[in-house]
Amino acid sequence: MDYQYNTLHAALDQGVLTLMLNRPEQMNSFTVEMANELVDFFTKASEDDEIGAIVVTGSGRAFCAGMDLSREGNVFGLDESLQPTLQDLQQRGEDLVIKNSVRDTGGRVTLSIFECKKPVICAINGAAVGIGLTMTLAMDIRLASEKAKMGFVFGKLGICMEACSSWFLPRIVGIQQALEWVYTADIFGAEEALAGRLVKAVYPADQLLAEAQALALRMINGKSPVATALMRQMIYRNSAEPHPRVAHNVDSLAMFYTSIADGKEGVNSFLEKRDVAFTGRASTMPPFYPWWD
Repeated sequence: MDYQYNTLHAALDQGVLTLMLNRPEQMNSFTVEMANELVDFFTKASEDDEIGAIVVTGSGRAFCAGMDLSREGNVFGLDESLQPTLQDLQQRGEDLVIKNSVRDTGGRVTLSIFECKKPVICAINGAAVGIGLTMTLAMDIRLASEKAKMGFVFGKLGICMEACSSWFLPRIVGIQQALEWVYTADIFGAEEALAGRLVKAVYPADQLLAEAQALALRMINGKSPVATALMRQMIYRNSAEPHPRVAHNVDSLAMFYTSIADGKEGVNSFLEKRDVAFTGRASTMPPFYPWWD
């Protein structure tokens, strides 16, 4: 597929697609164009069988310094002449006037990551504030450089948290930690992010990307792309359900269909003591997927 963008740079190696936010002179600050390109990328990558996993990082010394506040008019790309209601979002969310002029651009990005079938690892190589941090919450694992600085700085700008972060953040770090970081709008370092369970590990700057790519390879080598895609969505969606019976229903279908496909190869390779050779592809999922539609 075509992954040529103005604000992003993509490079594929051994099934791992490294995606760089690529506005280094502007510290990779977020724009509406970047949002649209990220949505396009994750939508395409989800169906691209050459991609097993995705590593997202920033070009230069920053990951993403938040929204580019230099544009004229509404810096978030919203149409101030409108008076949208919750009903508009619920019933007309895909209408272009609502989608492009009312819906939060960061939220459209995180939803595209959430829907993606591939594991997504974030390598936070430098400053990550505002949308530069909330966009990472929809990624599966966050690793940070020891030089990284982060912050949910919305209160200082008089705006609210966005990019679906009110859904993701408390699930990752707990309500108490989420509220402290959001209320104070403080900038904090990698070690505090690690202590608060926002990131999994902290590495020297010159080792960060290699560590992220190595972790991505561990996730895809010898693994079924279909099983991985299913488990990614099962964990995110089933964990938010009110009763485990919902998970049981989905688990049952997932087990049934994987057991008659890649599961046969997995069992045979184990019994025959040989390397596994899965043939399933994430672009062709079992008939019950997506079960949430």
